[in-house]
Formats: sequence, C-alpha cells, structure tokens
Amino acid sequence: MTEDMAYENIRQRLAEKMAGEITLSEKPGEALKKWRLNFDIAQTDLSGYLGVSPSVISDYESGRRKSPGTLIVSKIVDALLQIDSSKGGQKIHSYEGMLYTDPGAKAVYATYEYTYPIQLAKLATLIEADVVNKGVEKPLYGFTVVDSKKAILELSSHEFQKLYGWSTERAMIFTKVSTGKSPMVAIRVTNLKPGAVVIHGIRGNKVDPMARKMAEIDRIPLLATTMDIDELVDVLKKYSQYHIIE
Repeated sequence: MTEDMAYENIRQRLAEKMAGEITLSEKPGEALKKWRLNFDIAQTDLSGYLGVSPSVISDYESGRRKSPGTLIVSKIVDALLQIDSSKGGQKIHSYEGMLYTDPGAKAVYATYEYTYPIQLAKLATLIEADVVNKGVEKPLYGFTVVDSKKAILELSSHEFQKLYGWSTERAMIFTKVSTGKSPMVAIRVTNLKPGAVVIHGIRGNKVDPMARKMAEIDRIPLLATTMDIDELVDVLKKYSQYHIIE
C-alpha cells in the first residue's frame, strides 16, 4: 500500500467514525462541536469552506437549529477533513494509532468520552479536588485514568500520546503519584496537551513546585485529589448520564 493510499484509508475510517458519532449522538450539535474543536478549526473557517453563514454552524452546535441529517453531517465531516488535509493532515495522522490499535491499554485504568462537555469547576467539585493551577479552562469532552508508573516507564512518547483517546480536550487523571512531577514532565515533552491534568493520591499542597511550574508554563489546569479511584470514575461517568437526562 502506498503512502497516499494509507492516508486515504485512515481518512475514510476517521470520517466513518466521526459521522457515526455525530449522527447517533443524543446531542449531535455537541458532538459536531467536539470534532470541530478536535481539529482546531474555527466556526468561520468551517462555514467559509461550506459556503454558509457562521451562524449556521453556531446554530447546529448550540441546538438552535434542528439536528443535521446524514447528508449535512457527511458534508461537515468532509469539510473538517479537507481543511486539515490542506494544512498537511497532522490531525488526521494523529488518529492513526487509535483507529488501528488499542492505545496504551496496559497503562489505562479507565477511559470515557462525553458528548456534552464538563467544565473544570464542575470536575473539581465532583472529585473533591484542589485546584493547583487554574491554567486556560476548556470544556472537557472526556477523561482517562492512567497508571502513571506504567505510562511513564513502559510507553513510548508515541504510545503516550494515544492515551488522549479521541480528544485532547479531556482530563488526564494520573494515579500512583507521589509528587506529580513525573506526569507533568511526560506531558511537557509531547506535542499534545490535555485540557486538564488531575494528580490522584495527594492533596494540592503536596504537589511538587516543579509540577506546578510546568503546568503554569503550558497553561494547563492542574488539580489534585485523594478521592477513592473507583468512586472517582463512577462519579464522572454518572455525571454524563445525569446531565443528558437533565
């Protein structure tokens, strides 16, 4: 298989994944927004490519306009992929490992994707966390609980990046942490940055000053909690279910 054929295969599989998630979602507008943000594409750029007003994209994402049908979803997905391709296809390539492998499974304790995002303040409240560094707050579309020792000692930098799942706009929760320094170092040397980092097992006043400094430099929200890990996962999963019902 040539490089162009391989790229097109990845692109096609990713398009199917995106279209399926948006179409089947209980909140397709939020799913659409999540993927647009994943590709770092502004509403104006997407609307310009599609030849529609930015308000059309905004209305779909907010739910003010009725859910887009499969044809419109297909056009939007294609536009996102085409725009990324015109920039070199970096985002498309970043999903290759997730489409063909089980990313970093040996280091992952739990992972979950949200259709409707959770805000940082709500996350901190739910898991009873101390805010060590506020950083740049972004809506979080999922979380991954990672065994920090296995992730740092056993995963390559490429495998580590796969831990982000389908969106970097997520909370990366590192367990088995003594100071919080090692996870922040691992994140510092990778290209992708999570929406938030949660240090599990220590309180905020025990987080290494260097970890705090790295979070400040990268403008990443940094939290710390000692909540039981099974309870933490359960609480965060239930938040998604209850939020949809509301």
